Amino acid sequence: MIAVLFLLLLLGAAVFAAASGGQAVPVVEILALIGVFLVFFGAGVYVAAVLGLLGVLVGLAFSDRPWWLFAGQTLWSPSSNFVLVAVPLFLLMGEILLRAGLSDRLYKALNLWLGRLPGGLLHTNIVACAVFSAISGSSVATAATMGSVALPWFSGTRYSQRMVLGSLAAGGALGNLIPPGITFIIYGLITETSVGALYVAALIPSILVTGLFLGVILIHGLRHPMEQAAPIPLREKLRGLVDLGPTMLLILIVLGSIYGGLATPTEAAALGVVGAASFAALDGKLSWRMLHASAEATARNTALLGLILFGAYLLNYILTSIGVPQAMAGMIGGLPLPPWAVMAAIMMLYFALGTFMEGFSMIITTVPVVFPIVVALGYDPIWFGVIVTMLVEIAQISPPDGTVMYVLQGMRRPPGPISDVFTGVLPFLAAYLVAVAMMLAWPGLALWLPSLMN
Repeated sequence: MIAVLFLLLLLGAAVFAAASGGQAVPVVEILALIGVFLVFFGAGVYVAAVLGLLGVLVGLAFSDRPWWLFAGQTLWSPSSNFVLVAVPLFLLMGEILLRAGLSDRLYKALNLWLGRLPGGLLHTNIVACAVFSAISGSSVATAATMGSVALPWFSGTRYSQRMVLGSLAAGGALGNLIPPGITFIIYGLITETSVGALYVAALIPSILVTGLFLGVILIHGLRHPMEQAAPIPLREKLRGLVDLGPTMLLILIVLGSIYGGLATPTEAAALGVVGAASFAALDGKLSWRMLHASAEATARNTALLGLILFGAYLLNYILTSIGVPQAMAGMIGGLPLPPWAVMAAIMMLYFALGTFMEGFSMIITTVPVVFPIVVALGYDPIWFGVIVTMLVEIAQISPPDGTVMYVLQGMRRPPGPISDVFTGVLPFLAAYLVAVAMMLAWPGLALWLPSLMN
């Protein structure tokens, strides 16, 4: 409903601008897009098919150049881009870690140090997700992996199921924000922004969001105290750090090579895959069957993302050729509103789309439209990349259609109502919104570290 209202408001603004004699706005194109958009998504059609069909329909209806003459060239550009090779590599690394049992060892080791804090194992959920995010690059992969590891630990305990699921959903939402998030790769490809600079800019916001999540759990633990676990000897805690070794080394390999200028994100992802396979071999978990299962899951997810990317590129090319993004940018940029108000409207767009669209699709379909507006208003492209990623992550834990929440709901044993996940994630959602507000108030949180690189 929120998305429908926003789209109708957008159409109304376009009609008003055209009627008032301002810059010409393609009202018919926008109206047709809204109609087809709502019909396709309301019917539950796959996102990739929706984007491709929209591109074909708009091209046939409004473009002077037959779409089939430029479709091949348009789709070849993203499919042959070297940066995108990092996406399946990061996915493959996460699949190998999951099947090798390294993620389970990570959770156990962190629990030795965090289990006695107010909130107990809930702190472990957040920190384990944050650490795993630094090698997975995907929110869904992080939520699925750490959910499969963590949920059995809470079976038969007095922990609130809502807070358990909410903390895992919030931790999963860190998957794309903490480098090497895949969203930054896609954003950098679309806007021609340095992926390495985006990774550096995301470090402080990642720490900020993680800290706010831990604060939510701390408050919950103080308000609902539980019996603390028995003290663990320091020697045992130090021995448990050995289980953190493989994960820490992988983070050092992947992020250290990027920040040190030794490797591109794609090359670092390849190093990460080799490292994950090496650690699996040292643990005796590496086998052809395990590699086959990891590769099969990676191929499935990569094909899904690739189809979405191709459909979106076709649609974006056609929209640009008929002037829709340029007209919208001119219309919004010409409104008598301060830049912060325009940015607030853009944020409302992402909140609206997040009610029914997957985060990756939101980046592909919206950034080419809103990016010229943001740059014209004087905002930094690197800062906006971090903001967009945060908004997409918020969408993934926003009821009623957050992707991460449904991943966790499907993993619950025994099953329960989806309302448990919706309710449990709300405090963390509020904390994430506070982080976005702080980023808007103090852009230096994202821009300070990249400025030191210049």
